[in-house]
Amino acid sequence: GMTNIGKIIRDAWVFELIPETQTCEGWNFAGVDALLQKVNAEWDKYGCLVSHLPKDLFDRHQRIHNEALEHAKASGWSGEVETDDEK
Repeated sequence: GMTNIGKIIRDAWVFELIPETQTCEGWNFAGVDALLQKVNAEWDKYGCLVSHLPKDLFDRHQRIHNEALEHAKASGWSGEVETDDEK
């Protein structure tokens, strides 16, 4: 989904820390937190900016995150909940 944990998982797919078939369903907090630390270490290599990713990672990032966005929109997600505090 479009949750913080969902973003961690998608970024882990981008950096090939876990296979794209791994949804982390059933993982406990410690497992997700350990994955987050690995994802953050990868992002640190690129200044935490998508535009600094090498082409292969950039392309994978765009594909994975765009597919997730399209799926979420098709399922009725609008992003309003995530931006309610910005009003």
